[in-house]
Amino acid sequence: MPKNFWEKLKKRQSPILALAPLAGFTDSAFRQVCKKYGADVLYSEMASAAALFYTVGRGVREVKGQKAENKILKNQTLQLLKFDRRKEKYYVVQLFGNDPEHFAAATRIITEKIKPDGIDINFGCPVPKIVKQGAGCGLMKDLGRARAAVEAVLANTDLPVSIKIRAKVGNVTAEEFLKNISDLPVAAVMIHARTQAQGFSGEPDWRIIKKARKYFQGVLLANGGLNDLAAAKKAWKASGADGLGLARGVLGRPWLFAEIKKDKIINLPAEEIFKIALGHAALVNRLKGESGLIELRKHLVWYVAGLSGAAKVREQLVKVGSLQDVRGILKKIKILK
Repeated sequence: MPKNFWEKLKKRQSPILALAPLAGFTDSAFRQVCKKYGADVLYSEMASAAALFYTVGRGVREVKGQKAENKILKNQTLQLLKFDRRKEKYYVVQLFGNDPEHFAAATRIITEKIKPDGIDINFGCPVPKIVKQGAGCGLMKDLGRARAAVEAVLANTDLPVSIKIRAKVGNVTAEEFLKNISDLPVAAVMIHARTQAQGFSGEPDWRIIKKARKYFQGVLLANGGLNDLAAAKKAWKASGADGLGLARGVLGRPWLFAEIKKDKIINLPAEEIFKIALGHAALVNRLKGESGLIELRKHLVWYVAGLSGAAKVREQLVKVGSLQDVRGILKKIKILK
């Protein structure tokens, strides 16, 4: 069985810093940018277990040989999960879904075709369209099916398995959820310290994570509202966690990882911020081509948030379609020399 990298990271004195999964944001390019600034663990975007089950799994059954292999390699979900092993250590693929059979098949496919450092199950997404499927928070509140999903993933991989949950979903608390799977060899748990009802706003309750330790002895990560150094320090101290999962707090500010590691606020001038943005854009262009730069627009507007004249620059950045467009806008506003 591959070495459990979570335990290796836990032995350090400093908190484990993870780039938490964000649909539409945590692609390979952004993961590499965050790794440069100190992220220890990198999560993929959420990947659909059902999509892998129906398109890849069924494809393998219906066609044989090279045709089956080609069908697998062209699958959009697998394309989404590709990573650079040298530049994205440690990389964890996160799955969402509602059917243990789907999780089992998806886990086998990912283990064989993607070969990440770990696999994660999402029980914490509060987005209505995900919950309506019985996935994310919808799966967390179904203790029986949730346990079956964890068992299915564990039985179909030799990689360390982790999960992401919420402080509370419906009547199910994080403590109750972890008690339900306390006998299973889960390697790490990331707990978003807000309830499903709170969504992504409101004050996180870090005491929830400290209480969860009673039912889980592996790696615990605190998540939710970690938008600056002060919030990160408060969360780590109050939660008693082994590390932190950063998400929206690093959009446009990937150096937040470095701030936490150095315990020092880093105030970058606008010129430096836009150089980071341009480097990010160049990496996206190399990995995805110009179609990727259209996806990058949402990242670009985060880079300018809070800067003088941000509104005007934002209006231009949401229209970019090429690397030349990005470079031209920066030159026009005299940020790049």
